Amino acid sequence: MTNREMVQKLWNLCNVLRDDGITYHQYVTELTYLLFLKMMKETGQDYMIKEIYRWDSLISKDGIELKEHYRRLLLDLGKAENSLLKEIYTGAATHISEPRNLAKIIASIDALDWYSARQEGLGDLYEGLLEKNANEVKAGAGQYFTPRVLIDTIVKLINPKAGECCHDPAAGTFGFMIAADRHVRSQTANYCELSQDEVRFQKYKAFSGIELVKDTHRLATMNALLHDIHGELTLGDALSPQDDPLQKYDVILTNPPFGTKRGGEQTTRQDFTFPTSNKQLNFLQHIYQSLKANKKARAAVVLPDSVLFEGGVGTEIRRELMNKCNLHTILRLPTGIFYAQGIKTNVLFFTREKEEMGGTTEVWVYDLRTNMPSFGKRNPLTESHFDGFVQAYTADNRHAVEDERWNMFTREDIAKKGDSLDIGLIVDESLSTYGDLLDPIDSTEEAVDKLKQAISLLNEVIAELKSVEEPTSRLRACPQEMRVAVTSGVISSE
Repeated sequence: MTNREMVQKLWNLCNVLRDDGITYHQYVTELTYLLFLKMMKETGQDYMIKEIYRWDSLISKDGIELKEHYRRLLLDLGKAENSLLKEIYTGAATHISEPRNLAKIIASIDALDWYSARQEGLGDLYEGLLEKNANEVKAGAGQYFTPRVLIDTIVKLINPKAGECCHDPAAGTFGFMIAADRHVRSQTANYCELSQDEVRFQKYKAFSGIELVKDTHRLATMNALLHDIHGELTLGDALSPQDDPLQKYDVILTNPPFGTKRGGEQTTRQDFTFPTSNKQLNFLQHIYQSLKANKKARAAVVLPDSVLFEGGVGTEIRRELMNKCNLHTILRLPTGIFYAQGIKTNVLFFTREKEEMGGTTEVWVYDLRTNMPSFGKRNPLTESHFDGFVQAYTADNRHAVEDERWNMFTREDIAKKGDSLDIGLIVDESLSTYGDLLDPIDSTEEAVDKLKQAISLLNEVIAELKSVEEPTSRLRACPQEMRVAVTSGVISSE
């Protein structure tokens, strides 16, 4: 059985939990708790777990006994002395209320072809599950999962090397760092060409990250572990000075979250030149200031279109970026490849210079958006879609590349446009004004996803109301709770 087939079997188990009102994201988290125990057994590492909580303790129980044992297991492992167990299980709680559903999932996991999974790589199995979640559940998934084909293309072009410190300040499921590790392994015969000290550095120091959301950090920790990466993966806010005091890295690869800081307040980072409540602009400042000023340290960051043209402090930050760094390339990405539909994004590639002024002289822009097909589940983004960009990016003489999507703008050209970087898109008058509309099937599926999440939240409200002793008094609060559930981002006006 291939990993792809195992991923599909694991994903199909989510149907078992629909009656428990469990969302897809909660389902992946539930699977993480169980898969960790099973994979520790399969890799002979379950010695770090108390015997009463190892995988076999789950398959030997049933009914209420199993449910209560599982709840104690989650609670106690979250308090374990082992730091790895604490990272996986701190704050862990199950949403599975029906014991027979829990038993069915445990039995199904136990029956999978784990020999084949070990041969193909347990890390690839788990990452495949995360990718499946992102592909199937568009609502919210893009905030922590970047399409694998885009990550692989970026990593190939940035070309991280053995001995370099790589970092992702918005780690999500740690996909960028795992791809960077895979890239370095491919260049060093799976680290066989490195000394023992160099291998130790790669495993324990080379790749690090920060993730703000607890459940996503849990997924990232599991993902890193299964890929034999043990670098520092912090649960915290990269834009908070206490969570990430400014350090210096050789490579930064990231896709920061979209939006503004909660409450609209400005960041408290004193090392940022320009205070703002815009998360992406703060991340951009954080990234270029976190690179070593040696003309070699480099970054690739995914950002929405607004960062390219926002005025005021946005203009000042772009200007500082182009002064301190060589912003040599911008990739205008197609619409529809992220799961927050309708958001237009770009990848900025830059290198930190030694000087504080005049770092950028030419900006090359590749338009992979205009006249591109609508991407979605039925038409996925593939590696071949990036062939033209990769060829132009890696050309010995960029000026000799003949590709209408590839254009250069001098620093003077950009200054004349008020330092706006909203440049390089092909002008095509024949395009219909309806060309940017989302695929109607994709839009409908996304709406269904949001409605399912809303129904799940409303069911939780109903369950809570039924459980209290004074339903009459609680019913008065019901409309407000329902409004909170519906307006908390689950249902929008789209």
